Amino acid sequence: MSFLNYFKKIDKKSPSLLEDPISQLFVRIAVPSSVGTVFMTLYNVVDTFFAGKISAEALAALAQTFPVYFIIIAIGVGLSIGTTSLISNAIGEKKDKQASFFFAQSILLSIVTATFVTLLGIFIGPRIIFAMNDSLVLLNLSMDYLNIIFLGSIFIFIQMSVNSLLTAIGDTKSNRNVLIFSFFLNIILNPLFIFGYGLIPAMGIKGIALSTIVSQFIGVIYIIHKVSRTYLSEHIYPKYFLPNFKILKDLLTQGIPASLGMMMISVGVFIILFFIGQFGDLAIAGYGTAIRYEQLYLLPVLGLNTAVLAMVGQNYGAKKIIRVNKIYNKALLYGCGFMFVSGFIIFFTADFAVNLFTDNKEVIIYGTTYLKITALMAPIYPIFFISNALIQGLKKANIVMYLTLFRMVILPISLLWFLIFYLNSSYAFVFWGLLIINLFFGIFVFIFTKLLIKKELINNFNKRRI
Repeated sequence: MSFLNYFKKIDKKSPSLLEDPISQLFVRIAVPSSVGTVFMTLYNVVDTFFAGKISAEALAALAQTFPVYFIIIAIGVGLSIGTTSLISNAIGEKKDKQASFFFAQSILLSIVTATFVTLLGIFIGPRIIFAMNDSLVLLNLSMDYLNIIFLGSIFIFIQMSVNSLLTAIGDTKSNRNVLIFSFFLNIILNPLFIFGYGLIPAMGIKGIALSTIVSQFIGVIYIIHKVSRTYLSEHIYPKYFLPNFKILKDLLTQGIPASLGMMMISVGVFIILFFIGQFGDLAIAGYGTAIRYEQLYLLPVLGLNTAVLAMVGQNYGAKKIIRVNKIYNKALLYGCGFMFVSGFIIFFTADFAVNLFTDNKEVIIYGTTYLKITALMAPIYPIFFISNALIQGLKKANIVMYLTLFRMVILPISLLWFLIFYLNSSYAFVFWGLLIINLFFGIFVFIFTKLLIKKELINNFNKRRI
């Protein structure tokens, strides 16, 4: 009997990613995922709101911890992407037992990874924070937050790994439910842990981190329950959780480049914060506040990523390359269209949005400046997100890593260093430089992805002829 058969009642209702209309699948997969990402962003907005109630320093510290926190998320998301890609490909090839084997080994890998991240983070975290800003006040506040996140990272990794199976079969509603619940729970737990009540002591910024870990723990329990109701759980046996180095190698082959690609985004934010830091702590606070608002519009597009990854993975496994191309085209149409409209909204609501989080006039000016420039970049972002998801679905995660390295690290360092230190440009030119990079690199990524699809189509045609 399967390991999870003790707990489940099988729910066989799931969309056919190989046969159902593409637009219909976007509604069934991308919309719940988009709703979930909106609530995930709102979750971060709540954190930002309550950090501002503690002090301006706490607000700056929370913004400063974002690159480090994102590294943790990047590792988990990268492994989850790799797992989703392999599971969805196996499903497309009609190899359900292999799909379940990938899932079980990903849980084992997530536990090992969490242990490593916790130990490494506690020791090198302070050095990373200090490298961004030499303020001891911000360093202490940042590490108060991060140490709790490090210790609870096991729940973050396990939840992402377990959810990878649900994503691969097109179930994004379960994770959406977790994110919605976590948002409302965070509204309750944040003030409770930050300011204290009754027997619960006031923890300050530590309370924000503790609220996150409690939410993740509850999410793990719910997601495991949902996995136990899937048809793939029929093939999850206890022996599948014993180390299998071939399967682990496959997971790492896809997961490590995906994680490194995600980390490059964090490094990119670190680079941006470094250049912004040249203009002072208030500039960092303004940027950190503004980016939370921007994500309200940006992250819903990630719902398309989730759909594209799962749909491309299964269809690539089933050798339906023409359908893969159709998925890509429609995803770009919906994603770029949505962000075009969002850019207008971001531009005209910039002042109002930043004012919601702080009454410091300098912070408001810095945050508003960022939002009005990034609004012009909005329609470009979906090209990167959707192209990356497609390439990962083709099990070519290393390509995404290199593309992200150039876009987020090499090009920004080169251009921003020239603008800020050589030309002595103002704060706004940090973002004008990024606009130029994203515009030209977006065109390149689109052309490259279309050529990659064409290559896969030719290869598939030649194999059929043989």
